[in-house]
Amino acid sequence: MSDNPFGFGLPPEEPDDGDEGKKKDSTGGSQGSGAGNPFGFGLPGGAGGDNPFAALFGSMGPNDLGAAFQQLGQMLSFDGGPVNWDMAKQIARQTVSQGTSDGTKDQSVGPAERAAVEEAVRLADLWLDDATSLPSGAGSAVAWSRAEWVEATLPVWKDLVDPVAERVGTAMGQVLPEEMQAMAGPLLGVMRSMGGAMFGTQIGQAVGQLAGEVVGSTDIGLPLGPAGKAALLPLNIEVFGKDLGVPKDEVRLYLALREAAHQRLFAHVPWLRSHLFGAVEGYARGITVDTSKLEDAVGNLDPSNPEQLQEALQSGMFQPQDTPEQKAALARLETALALVEGWVDAVVHAAAKPRLGSADALRETLRRRRASGGPAEQTFATLIGLELRPRRLRDASRLWASLADARGVDGRDGLWAHPDMLPTAEDLDDPDGFVHREQLDFSELDKMLGEAASGKGQDHPDLRKKDGPDAEDEAGDDSRDDDEGRGSGA
Repeated sequence: MSDNPFGFGLPPEEPDDGDEGKKKDSTGGSQGSGAGNPFGFGLPGGAGGDNPFAALFGSMGPNDLGAAFQQLGQMLSFDGGPVNWDMAKQIARQTVSQGTSDGTKDQSVGPAERAAVEEAVRLADLWLDDATSLPSGAGSAVAWSRAEWVEATLPVWKDLVDPVAERVGTAMGQVLPEEMQAMAGPLLGVMRSMGGAMFGTQIGQAVGQLAGEVVGSTDIGLPLGPAGKAALLPLNIEVFGKDLGVPKDEVRLYLALREAAHQRLFAHVPWLRSHLFGAVEGYARGITVDTSKLEDAVGNLDPSNPEQLQEALQSGMFQPQDTPEQKAALARLETALALVEGWVDAVVHAAAKPRLGSADALRETLRRRRASGGPAEQTFATLIGLELRPRRLRDASRLWASLADARGVDGRDGLWAHPDMLPTAEDLDDPDGFVHREQLDFSELDKMLGEAASGKGQDHPDLRKKDGPDAEDEAGDDSRDDDEGRGSGA
């Protein structure tokens, strides 16, 4: 866990892969909160780092002040939940329109690019049929611009972020004593509106920046787009493959394989989405603020010294406590996401290796993108406090590949039938032990239970009810055995 939600920082930890896991965007932005900005409210390149409203208003002349104050009034009157999603959407769209740091501007997707994406997804699904027992999960294929990606994924970001934002706001409100809460009622309402606006600002920046680099709808291991719709971003795919020395068609096809594989998994493992989002909600429920630390800090503050307040903020005055429940929830989420990404990596490699000469190079490029703390990792870390460890992804991929060798494709994919059947974090540490562990055969038990439920259980030799003299003899034998047992124990 590298960054806590919405820029509430925790003490830094050394990642498993050393400095590689600590790479951050040196220009600031939403991919981590800087030391001088504990809440992480800022714009790419540092613009508005000390002024969260700059992200909304931008650079304005005197003639724009009326519109600015109108927007400010709308912001302060917001009462629609823990995050102002209208503002988040607006800022995300503004961030996209500004273009990325390499000067690439968003552009509409043309008919030729849409046709190329549809063909790539169609071919990818054909190849995946040989690599997994899960059928196709993509009912359609779409090509999105960056702005279209923002529009299509915001509903899922809302499901993901709202529980965390709600809990952060509740924890902050509980810091004040009850008598002060009663006196500060109107002020608390304004603060909630401000909090919703600030959260919306940061999320809008994060999603807008992420839109400049993602290549599909499943880059962070979660299904961000509509169900059954495989999506690719042609502009970002072109930027991604620019310096790889790999034909553009091969890059597109490999990324289509990954997108289509994710779609299969989430379409045919119905419990998976709720399992992942439930872990996020479990993390949110554990968010608390150390009120004693806050009270001590407030008691020692000099109101005439604003620099002292800034130092208190930077020292973690509002830092949520890292509870055991949160650690457990994040561990479950990390393991589940590692299993998802590891399965996709293994399945895609099995499908691409015999057909694409660049399969190994593309696989390693994507793995290194993960290991360097790419945009998906850093945005996820900023929003919910989780940074996936690359070591987990490689271990999971190795485990799934070994399972396919030892048990076949059906045996490997059959583990997704229930969450209790999946490998655990300990199994990722010892993949060979899990692969070669004796498999329990539940087929006979399932058959017996099915027959019993349908009323045919009495015909099964192990479930048949005894009747007649033999039954009485057995009952007598049982009672005599019980008597002898009691007698011997007396």
